[in-house]
Amino acid sequence: MKNFAARVRRISATGPGVSTSGSAETRSGLPHRFEAVGEALASGSGLLDVCAVAGQDLARDGASMQEALDSLRDTAHRVAGGDPPFDAVSALLTAWGETTLGYLHQLSCDDPLTGLASQAHLRSRLSELHRLPPTEEAVARHALVVCALPFGDDPSEEPVDHFTRAMRLARAGEMARTVFPRDETVARVGMRRVAVLARRDDRLGRRVRVLRALLEGVEGRVGGPLVRVWIEGLPDSDPSTGMLLDELARG
Repeated sequence: MKNFAARVRRISATGPGVSTSGSAETRSGLPHRFEAVGEALASGSGLLDVCAVAGQDLARDGASMQEALDSLRDTAHRVAGGDPPFDAVSALLTAWGETTLGYLHQLSCDDPLTGLASQAHLRSRLSELHRLPPTEEAVARHALVVCALPFGDDPSEEPVDHFTRAMRLARAGEMARTVFPRDETVARVGMRRVAVLARRDDRLGRRVRVLRALLEGVEGRVGGPLVRVWIEGLPDSDPSTGMLLDELARG
């Protein structure tokens, strides 16, 4: 992350007076990563593909969005004598954004203490559901199974340290993976909850009962608070789903 966020690469400056042809002199004076873009502008073919490749490469280099835009504009002015077409700008920025977002998702995929998926990763998975067509059906076919462990409810207990809390969450997550062994996302949510993004099918209720029994067998205490496990439906809109996740994290 340090290399990605902190590395700033100054794109090479070029002098004025370059012709609008696709000559070797023109290509040699173009910004880094934009040689192929210049050739595509000169030939009039394949522009969107090479812009997408340039966007990906610049994101991996750590270049900012503004650097990418400035370089594309500079290339277009030098080769074609005007601003780049909208489709080229869109291809460049879409590729830059997707590559950057993919890199950030890799960094935030796992919670380092528990090994569970992070809350940020769960949030991105929920957003993906809202983008699937038709959105209403995709969202309705899924639900969150929430497990709330009884931390600090007994006044006689000493305060639970962060490491112990993380270990209890990790154990709860492993039990959840036992019950939901397919491609369900099992994530840490807040300080004391685990959430599973699961399919809402005819087996979901039975699985929730099994998970509750497993957790109570480990976490349950005579006369003490019980583990809470419940099914949480997903709201219709992505912003409302984000608010729901924030609320669960604060619980």
